[in-house]
Amino acid sequence: MATIHDVAQAAGVSISTVSYALSGKRSIASSTRQRVTDVVERLGYRPHAGARMLAGARTNILALSAPIRADNHQPTQMRFVTAVVEAARRRDYDVLLLATDDEVSGIRRVASSSLVDGVVALGVATVDERVDLVRELDLPAGFIGIPRDVDDLACIDLDFESAARLVVDRLADHGHGSIGVIGHPASYLERDTGFIRRFDDAFAARAADRGVESLTVATDLGRASAIRAVDELRGRLPDMTALVLHCSEPTAEAAMQHLRRLGVDIPRDLSVLAACASYPADELDPPLDTIPLPIDEMCSRAVEAAFDRIDGRVDTGVELIAPTYLAKGSVIEPTRAS
Repeated sequence: MATIHDVAQAAGVSISTVSYALSGKRSIASSTRQRVTDVVERLGYRPHAGARMLAGARTNILALSAPIRADNHQPTQMRFVTAVVEAARRRDYDVLLLATDDEVSGIRRVASSSLVDGVVALGVATVDERVDLVRELDLPAGFIGIPRDVDDLACIDLDFESAARLVVDRLADHGHGSIGVIGHPASYLERDTGFIRRFDDAFAARAADRGVESLTVATDLGRASAIRAVDELRGRLPDMTALVLHCSEPTAEAAMQHLRRLGVDIPRDLSVLAACASYPADELDPPLDTIPLPIDEMCSRAVEAAFDRIDGRVDTGVELIAPTYLAKGSVIEPTRAS
């Protein structure tokens, strides 16, 4: 049976161009569209999802591509997994977890053996190999994250850019002119994890626009790393009056404990805010203002996007969830000049 890769090769175009020609989701030259159409007819290519629909065959199984890496915070990862499973169960579907750190081979294996009807992808990088793979396999998919060149795919995520701007504006509006940020592991940036780049870039740009001094220090999952980050920020930003926790729960807890040992009163000495938090920041001591990460909503929408494509509805594009700010009293005007 011909694949989308065969069509692209025979037509002398990219896989994404074949997808655009067939879906009509992007304007391409009429001559290119005709060439693709001619090759489709000559090879007898039929999109994978359409073939399943005509045959009336469903496995009632979704694959969840969720690579487990050494720098993942596993409790957070499992919250995503559980949310996907619960969303799939509402449709009477089971979920097959693909947890190997090789994101491509697992999807190719289950798709080639027709084990699943579609896939949901976690841990999305800006340049993600799974994008071209699901095009090649014509596999219904929902991405939790936003890779590049996804006009023909369904991607759901928190609007991390808006969240970053909201954080800066909230602190700047309260008079904070020097803000430190405790960030996620540097390895996330090394593999270009999309949400980190989007948050960091938007934060830096907004801080510059508002005339705010800022510094981000990366951490790992160890408690010592959080302590070092607090000390580094206090040393390099002597006028720091606000701290943003854009990091995992263990890192946030260790940073807060270290601040208490140092005798820092929150919020009198330092305003603290948890950004895009996957944990209940109101349970920290003291409770923190937070922009929560809407894991359940993100996963539910991604699962529904995969089902839309399984059912032959091919609405695509990026869907961003607006951030919500929850005030708990941990951000006030600074008591000393920044």
